[in-house]
Parts: sequence; C-alpha cells; structure tokens
Amino acid sequence: MKNIRTLTFVLITLLISLLVGCQNSTDSEASAEENEQQPIIIQGPMPIEAENFAAKLENVEEETSGNFLFYKGYVEDYPVIVMKTGKGMENTAAATAIAIEKFNPAAIINQGTSGGHDPDLHVYDIVLGKRTVNIGSLKTGHREDEEGIAPTEWIPMDLMASEGSAGEDKDAENIRYFEGDEGLLEAANAVKDTHEEGKVVEGTIGSADVWNNEVDRIQWFHENFGTSVEEMEGAAGAQIAKAYDVPYLGIRTLSNNKVNGGEYTPETAEANQEYVYEVVKQYISTQK
Repeated sequence: MKNIRTLTFVLITLLISLLVGCQNSTDSEASAEENEQQPIIIQGPMPIEAENFAAKLENVEEETSGNFLFYKGYVEDYPVIVMKTGKGMENTAAATAIAIEKFNPAAIINQGTSGGHDPDLHVYDIVLGKRTVNIGSLKTGHREDEEGIAPTEWIPMDLMASEGSAGEDKDAENIRYFEGDEGLLEAANAVKDTHEEGKVVEGTIGSADVWNNEVDRIQWFHENFGTSVEEMEGAAGAQIAKAYDVPYLGIRTLSNNKVNGGEYTPETAEANQEYVYEVVKQYISTQK
C-alpha cells in the first residue's frame, strides 16, 4: 500500500509539473505575441490635440525623447502610442523619425485641427488625407530690385525630385503629393458615421510653417493645389513615413474656415480625437 501511495504521489507531482509547464509555455507564447505587436502611433501637435486620446489609453506609461512626449498604452489590448509632436514641420519630421526608430509602428495617424480652404467645408467637418502636400515648398520667379513680389506666380518645388539641385531640375517644378494609406482610409471611412458633429470627407491636406489669413491666398492654394484644409505638420510626417515605408494617414478637423466665415472653435480638437479613437479601434480589428 505504501508503494502505491508513493507511486500515486509521484504521478500527481509529474502531472502538476506538466500542467504548470504547459501554462508557463502558453503565457510565454502570449507574451511573445504581445511583444511582437507593432504599435499604432497617434500624433497630435498641441496638448488639446493629443491629451484627450491619451486619456483613453489603458495601462499608460509616459516616455520622453528630446522635447517629445509619448503616452504608451493599449486600446482593446493592442499597443497604441499617443505622441505630442509640437507644432511645425521640423518638430513633426523629427518626432516621426524618432517614433519609427524607437517603436517600429504598424501605422501612423497624424491628427488635429486645421483651417478650411474649401468653401463647402465647415467647422467640425473632418478631412481624411487622401493626399497631403507641402504648400510651403515654393520657388519664386526672377525679379530685380524694386520690381516687387508676385506670390500668385510662385511655383511648387519638389525637394524629393532628384539628388541634385532642385532649383535647376525642371522635374522639381511639380507638386509632390503624399498618398494616404488605403488600409487606414478604409478604416476611417468605415466609421465616419460615428462623427455626428459634421461630415467626414476625403481630401487634400496642405502643410507649411505658415499661417495663412489672406483669403485670396487661401483660395489660390485651393485652386492650384486642390487643398481642402491647411495645418503645419502633416506633410512633414507623411514624407518621413514614406521614407520608412510606414502606413500613414492625416485626419484633420476644421476648427475654422475663413473663406466662409467659420469662427475658430477649439472644441473641435476633442471631437476629432473621439472620431480618431473609433478609427483606431476599427483598424485594430483588421490587424487582429
């Protein structure tokens, strides 16, 4: 009887060890799978354009690199990083490159507020960046001293046209558009009905380190570049994302529109983040 009890104890011990080993193996595999998930990065230039989304993340950790702040967390158990890029093209280009090198993201969404260029768009409407364009990369015509300036005669300058001098390369005198990622666009269109404060449309986002308040100038960009809105970051992020072959999409809400009298409304920043949150959940469902 003693031998039977001893044998039974040994068998039970072996069974427990086997079960624990299987569980540890399963946990390890789950942990490895989680670690292999590439995060989705959400960019917002200013606090009002980033912190509402960051507050929705689960298990948030903060990390800084230079002047850039990263909120690292989860949406529906999928890693999502919200980053404050700061305003402007240089900040956004640097922030995007750092984020790609540090986190190897599955996709990047650059979102925030913008000024309207299209008279058919109104405050709270949202533009999905089917295209993004740098409207500050321009070449002036030749004029001598005291011959004045002629901004409506300026032509686009594609700085990515060649390795040589863009000023001498005729191929550089074209508009460079960065195309929005089709998968991100599909996710954004799939949930556009969740944005009830305005409509959601595909369009062209213009970017530059310039704040245009001249209605004639705004209309000139709309007519010549096809811009729907303008902001100060998107094209820089799109350019860097393209260099690394990372899926990218700009999503911008109109906080004002000078061409039809739309007054500045800061609450649009929060509404945009609410919509982008739905876009992210939809995109995550396609990744899973």
